[in-house]
This record gives sequence, structure tokens and C-alpha cells, in this order.
Amino acid sequence: DEVSKLQSNCSSSISRHRINAHDVKTLDEIKEHIKARPNTFFEMEAFLPKKNGLYLNLVLGNVSVTLLSKQSKFAYKDEYEKFKLYLTVILLLFAFMCYFFVSYRFVDAILNFLLVWYYCTLTIRESILISNGSRIKGWWVFHHYVSAFLSGVMLTWPDGYLYQNFRNQFLAFSLYQSMVHCMQYYYQSGCLYRLRTLGERHNMDLTVEGFQSWMWQGLTFLLPFLFFGHFWQLYNGLSLFRMARLPDCKEWQVSMCGISFLILFMGNFLTTVAVVRTKLKSKDQAKPKGQ
Repeated sequence: DEVSKLQSNCSSSISRHRINAHDVKTLDEIKEHIKARPNTFFEMEAFLPKKNGLYLNLVLGNVSVTLLSKQSKFAYKDEYEKFKLYLTVILLLFAFMCYFFVSYRFVDAILNFLLVWYYCTLTIRESILISNGSRIKGWWVFHHYVSAFLSGVMLTWPDGYLYQNFRNQFLAFSLYQSMVHCMQYYYQSGCLYRLRTLGERHNMDLTVEGFQSWMWQGLTFLLPFLFFGHFWQLYNGLSLFRMARLPDCKEWQVSMCGISFLILFMGNFLTTVAVVRTKLKSKDQAKPKGQ
């Protein structure tokens, strides 16, 4: 009869909806598995022995730097982060002392030697971390090589009128840069810990002296401090080029430092702008069309 037909139709419709709901649930699970696959493969690949790059071969020779357990990888990454923080604090205090209390060239030379050693050590440690699965963007590695070169040139700059003219500007910049790096470490490490707990970041991801896409949620307040530092690098470069045009300028260090500061400005500024532009574009695409 009619009632039985309606009942059977309702039952079959409910069954179909149950099957569809189960299919949707299965599809969501498959999508989650697909999303997790690249990270799984990346972690597996990180444990495979790798050949050292050219830089590590030059510094360490053909010695394997692949760490064979998650604990040792994470411990090395943690040591790297602590090294950066401790040295940044020491450099901040040293720059503060040179700017306000001490004006001897040999004390400035100690500060510049510390900077050379710090940046050279960072490049070696970062190369080892990259071999062990850390994903560090190209510029944030390369800018440490430029900074090491700049510090080396500053170390060899002889005392004189031009050096003394630029000295306080450089020390003030070093002070500001160290303070911003301390801020970045404090906030980035907290943000990374939260994202790793949520499974959104890899365990070997590092803090950087710049801005990356994962910092968009919660760390955009750092952008004004970063952009101010970038434009200070531009100002340093232009000041040095003005010095290089003076008739009594004989030191090659003036133009070399100017070129280094301009390279740092362009790399830092363009990389940060590219990250912000990409995030704003993806944010606009994620908005519903009606808004």
C-alpha cells in the first residue's frame, strides 16, 4: 500500500544519506592523510645520510654531519637557538658599553671580531641543521654570509676621521639590531612551540632574524621594528657612499661596507615584502566572494 511505499522510500533515503555521510568522513580522513604525507616523507628523508654541501666540505671536510635520532637533532637545534640568544645578549651589552662608555679602537675591534665569529659560526651550524631537516629559507642563510663579510671589513677599517664619523652610527645600529633580535627570539620561539604542538610546523623549524609566513598569525606587530631596521641599513649604506665621495677618503673599507649594507637592505626588505604580499593575497582569496 501507499504507506509502506513511503516508509521504504524514507528508509532507503536515510540509508543513502548515511552512506554519503560515511563517504564524506572517509574523504576528509583521506585528505588529512594526504596533507600529512609530505611531512612524513620529509622526516624520513632527514634521517638518510647526505653528502655535505660545498661550504661544509670546505670547513669540515668529507665528514658526515647527519644526526641519527630525533633527540639528537632536536638537542642540536636547541643548542643553536641558545647560542644565538646568548651571543645576541653579549653583543648587545658590548655595543652598549662601546657606545656610552668606551671609545678605544681596540675595544671596537673586539666587538667586530665577535660579530665575525658569531656569523661564521651561525653559517656552519645552519648548514648542519639544513642537512638534518631544518627548513631555512635561502636569504635568511645567505644574509649571515654578507653580515660576516661586513663585520670582517669593519674589523680591518683603520682608525681615523672617517671611521670615527661612522662609529656611533654603526654602534647605535648594532644596539637596535640586537634588541630586535632578542624580541624576535622571544616571540618566535613561543609561536613555534604553539604551532608545533598543533602539528602545523616541523620540529626542526628555527627562529630567524626576519619575517616568514608562519609568523603571520600573532607576530605582525614585529613588522614595524623590522622595516625600521631595514631602512636603517639603507641609511648606513647611503651614508658610507657619501663618505666614499669625499676627497680625503682613501680607505677601501668605506665603499665595501656601503655595498654590504645595501645588499642587506635589499635582501631583507624585498624578502619581507614578498612574504607580506603573499599572505595578503592568500587572505583575500580565502574571503567569501560576497564580502
